[in-house]
Amino acid sequence: MKITVNVWRQKNASVAGEMVAYPLDDVSEDMSFLEMLDVLNEQLTIEGHDPVAFDHDCREGICGSCGVVINGIPHGPEVTTTCQLHMRSFSDGDVLDIEPWRAGAFPVVKDLVVDRGSFDRIIQAGGYITAPTGSAPEANATPVPKDNADHAFEAATCIGCGACVAACPNGSAMLFTAAKITHLGLLPQGQAERDSRVLGMVEQHDAEGFGGCTNIGECTAACPKGIPLDVISQLNRDLLGALTKQTIG
Repeated sequence: MKITVNVWRQKNASVAGEMVAYPLDDVSEDMSFLEMLDVLNEQLTIEGHDPVAFDHDCREGICGSCGVVINGIPHGPEVTTTCQLHMRSFSDGDVLDIEPWRAGAFPVVKDLVVDRGSFDRIIQAGGYITAPTGSAPEANATPVPKDNADHAFEAATCIGCGACVAACPNGSAMLFTAAKITHLGLLPQGQAERDSRVLGMVEQHDAEGFGGCTNIGECTAACPKGIPLDVISQLNRDLLGALTKQTIG
């Protein structure tokens, strides 16, 4: 295929960026999207230009490192991660606009790379269990309702890529935060810190400059792991409960 990619180029966070067009010939439909960017970078390097910076690591849809907006859609036209998107999803002659995640809490580092350290700080605010649990318990020692176990596992599949933030008109990270709160809050080991967890993580979410959730649903539609919107309902229930206890106490 012959395609044209319009790529966001920005040297660093302190300078203005712009879209730059690059024609590419002989793009195989079997290439992944990131392999296509590799080919572009080889071409730019040979020509003596600065290659396009973009995030990636495992390239297996597991780590959440990759992520760009393709023609206005986080991760592109398929419900998957950018690294698992293949060029067969596009046609000969297509023009592709490639941009970084757009959110105030995700400042651009260079080109398509953004700083997602805000996600790490939300986790540090409570997304863990510190209570000693000892060795692995007998599987049937602590009964867990199957619905809770299934929903916890579903929430735990979040890879923290940030597509939910990029898709949300408000730039909210509530789907990410709610997934991290829900998968711990539904299990017995997470009960001791359930209230402090939701209070701390929501407070940090807001402090990072993410927008508020208005239940539009673009986040879950863009999520490559299909995190359901009802994890936000679970977050709201936990938050209300924790605030009520705080007020009464």
